[in-house]
Amino acid sequence: QVQLVESGGGLVQAGGSLRLSCAASALTFSRDTMGWFRQAPGKEREFVATIAWIGSTRYADSVKGRFTLSTDNAKNTVYLQMNRLKPEDTAVYSCAAVPFRLATIARDYDYWGQGTQVTVSS
Repeated sequence: QVQLVESGGGLVQAGGSLRLSCAASALTFSRDTMGWFRQAPGKEREFVATIAWIGSTRYADSVKGRFTLSTDNAKNTVYLQMNRLKPEDTAVYSCAAVPFRLATIARDYDYWGQGTQVTVSS
């Protein structure tokens, strides 16, 4: 059974950094694409970043140059390093997985974690 568990959220001042982790069980990065999405209060869920099973990455324009994806295959964990955070980055961040598909739309993902709150104060 696939399980995704996010961690690393918290409260940070604008300009600061956080690293989110998504620990995955029962899947493999050689097969599964991992994505990060976020949802702010009163807003729709939006794409943040994705790393495909083939290693290619894609970022939302709003985070490009500030956020970076990486994976640790030994730990089956994907990381989202978030630098130069802004108040508009405040949201619940969720990781998701889907096999053999490069996807930037939430409905294309099969598995989801519970999310972790990121709050950026001004």
